[in-house]
Parts: sequence; structure tokens; C-alpha cells
Amino acid sequence: MRAPWHIFSALALAPLLLLGVAPYAMAGQFSVVDEKADSEISENARIYLDGRLVATFRLDDTKRSKVIKVTTPVGRIDHSYTLCGEITIRTPEGRVETHEVSSDGLLHNPDGHRLYAMGADGFTDFFLTDPDSPTTAEHTPGHSDVCAAPIS
Repeated sequence: MRAPWHIFSALALAPLLLLGVAPYAMAGQFSVVDEKADSEISENARIYLDGRLVATFRLDDTKRSKVIKVTTPVGRIDHSYTLCGEITIRTPEGRVETHEVSSDGLLHNPDGHRLYAMGADGFTDFFLTDPDSPTTAEHTPGHSDVCAAPIS
């Protein structure tokens, strides 16, 4: 007598389930690019996805850009993000200014996208954007309440 097919299917999936891996449930991934602008002296920035720190950027003249890959949780397509950081610039008049930057936003199905960390309004606004897909990253104007002042 032959065993029903569903017993073989259950036996085949058992090792995956024991490891905590659901069949066909794969996490997604996107990348974030941060580049130092010519007027920037340095930049220290952190990216939080769904409240969890996922990356830190430290840029200066010796390291002008960084690309990181972010893995997204299984089963979600929309994610909240927060950018926090400090950007030190040299103004056209030659003054050195450090701006605390922060923002919140939403990412809509970012998997497979390449997002860019952008500064605007004299480096007082900081957000993620995808120039090839403007609806992927939604920016909430204003400063984030999530970012705490850095402690040295």
C-alpha cells in the first residue's frame, strides 16, 4: 500500500519548519546609497527600518560614499524609516556648521530598489528617495521625534 502524497510533502517540509523557515517565505532586500556632497566636511548618519537600526554611515574626504544592503522582514511590503545624523558643512562664506538632521518616512515595497540618502534645504532636511520610482519612498517633512541627540 502506498502512502498518501501529503505525508511525503509534510516529511519534505519538516526540516525547514524545524529551522524556523517557512516554505517560499524569503526576506527581501534593497540598497541605500549615501554620498558626501562637495560642501560637506563630514557626515555621520543612522538608518532605522521599522524602529530597528540597520545601518550607520560615516563619510568624509577619505570615504566619500557608502552603499549598504538592507534586508526586509518576511511578509511585509511597507516599512517605516527614520534617518538621524549630523552633517558638517563649509558654507560659501567659509564658516563651518554642523546640522543635526533627521526625518521619518515610509517605504512602499522597496525590495529590489536602490534608494539614495539626500539632503535638502541647506542640509537641514534628510530623506530617502528613488529617482527611478518616486512612489517607493515617501518623506514626512520635518524632524523626527525618534532621533536623540548624540552623546560623546
